[in-house]
Amino acid sequence: MTMETKLPVEHPLNPLPTAVIVGASSGIGEALARKFADEGYKLALLARREDLLNALCEEINQKAGEIRATAYPHDVTNFDQIPALFQKILQDLQTIDIFVYNSGVMYTIKESEYDFSKDLHTMQVNALAPMAWLDQAAPVFEQMGSGHIVGISSVAGDRGRVGNPPYHTSKAAFSVFLESLRNRMSRRGVHVLTVKPGYVKTALLELAVAKLPPITPEKAANDIYRAIRRKRQTIYTPWWWGTIMLIVQHIPSFIFRRMSF
Repeated sequence: MTMETKLPVEHPLNPLPTAVIVGASSGIGEALARKFADEGYKLALLARREDLLNALCEEINQKAGEIRATAYPHDVTNFDQIPALFQKILQDLQTIDIFVYNSGVMYTIKESEYDFSKDLHTMQVNALAPMAWLDQAAPVFEQMGSGHIVGISSVAGDRGRVGNPPYHTSKAAFSVFLESLRNRMSRRGVHVLTVKPGYVKTALLELAVAKLPPITPEKAANDIYRAIRRKRQTIYTPWWWGTIMLIVQHIPSFIFRRMSF
């Protein structure tokens, strides 16, 4: 029987835990998909690049010897499609234990460039789309009284820097949304984790100058998985970015505005 026609192996007495990853075709999302699969999760993987997504699912399924990951091609800016797609995923998985929003975009912004088309798309992908997706997931988790919501934000959202205003703004908005969601949903038994990576060896890093050593997506995925298990609220990955950003947050504005990073 070929992989395309092979039916999933049922586990009626010991159902597999489930996870949804939006933005799973590369980088941290791809690494998380592999990590979850290795830990025995059944996966719904979403991304815009269908070819990469299908290849990842095929690799995971071949390694597991069963249908462990299913691809759902999706452009997160198609907001109108999200409610129906979420319901389809929920029907396919029957339940969701972990929901991860990882999709992100960062444009190269010149020093004196102000381009609303770039600003708009950045906000749509990095801030509005996660709101649209998590507004679907939150009521389900709230009704269950359990589950994990994970948002991949960035250290870039901790303060407004001169280099890329739309990206910093979008990540700051996402971080605050996750904090509000956490403060609301913790009362219902739902765990919300905000992840703030520093430099990670992904496609986004090609658009930035790494001034500190980058980590691999696999390192980030391991840190995230550990934080989920420990029900951490916010993590920096690697951990020492937390110390750096604590200093950055307390630099006086008249000094900070003169800094170039």
